Amino acid sequence: MTNDDLRQLAKRRLRAKRDFWTFIGIWAAVTVLLVAIWFFSSGGDIRVYFWPIWPFLGMGIAAVFIGLDAYGPSSRQITEQDIDNEVRRMTKGP
Repeated sequence: MTNDDLRQLAKRRLRAKRDFWTFIGIWAAVTVLLVAIWFFSSGGDIRVYFWPIWPFLGMGIAAVFIGLDAYGPSSRQITEQDIDNEVRRMTKGP
């Protein structure tokens, strides 16, 4: 792998990590906004159905996948050894 290839990979990984933390910040801001809307529209009665849970869960699922892209095992560089091992497994047969 050349130095340029390594720099491109590093740039992609840094961008993914930055995008993850940007998403977490947006998630926090949306959470605060939706809870405020819920609270003030319910007249301060906390027994009213807490509908903001659904957007929180949806964004939480998205955060897991964005985090896995940035920090998970798939962010590891695929080496020539990995490729050779996979070809060996594929050619062994059932």
